[in-house]
Amino acid sequence: YLAAMAMDNPLLLPDPIRVLRCLGAMVVTSAFWQNAAVSMLRILLGVGCAVLLGTVLAVLASKIRLLYGLIAPAMTAMQATPVASITILVLIWVNRDYVPVLICAMMGLPIVWNSVSGGIRQTDPQLLEMAKVYRLSRWCTFRRIWVPSVMPFFRMACSSALGLGWKAGIAAEVLTVPKRSIGRMIMDSKLYVLTEELFAWTMAVVIFSLLLQKLMHRLLQGREGHA
Repeated sequence: YLAAMAMDNPLLLPDPIRVLRCLGAMVVTSAFWQNAAVSMLRILLGVGCAVLLGTVLAVLASKIRLLYGLIAPAMTAMQATPVASITILVLIWVNRDYVPVLICAMMGLPIVWNSVSGGIRQTDPQLLEMAKVYRLSRWCTFRRIWVPSVMPFFRMACSSALGLGWKAGIAAEVLTVPKRSIGRMIMDSKLYVLTEELFAWTMAVVIFSLLLQKLMHRLLQGREGHA
């Protein structure tokens, strides 16, 4: 607010009051919620794919050492590759409407794989040995030993994947400008020098990210308590 007052040029830096008013005017329109809903659907789909595939690969890699040796370098390379580079490459092969989904999945996959793999490796071997001694069923061993041991890592992985996936997905939308998306609205605001709308959309992105992460945290906490 002080910087905006000192600059005294809303075109370059609008004050927070102007941004909040702009956001309030946007929220009551159907276009705002349509764009937000489509972006959320894409990003949640991508994150869901990352969680599912990352968990499955982590379990398989824990059983097959050769597979772990093949997957680990690929995950490291995927983490090191810039989002912009991957987005442009994927845009060559895939329709722009699906690029954000793949970007979210590719950004979240290494996070989930690393976390779940770490949780599996850190499971207490003495508990597993006890399960063998008492001849516990595989389901009972899975539910009573593996799930409590891996769940904290899994929960952290989901939260991190969602946070990174949301940012990467919006960035991918800005680069690919699909028909309905928050990223397209951000790019349009920039092209037409609608600075208040640009800040308002950015604020909406932050708010949605916080709400989604809090919702996921509650869901995972609930499932953990139920288990």
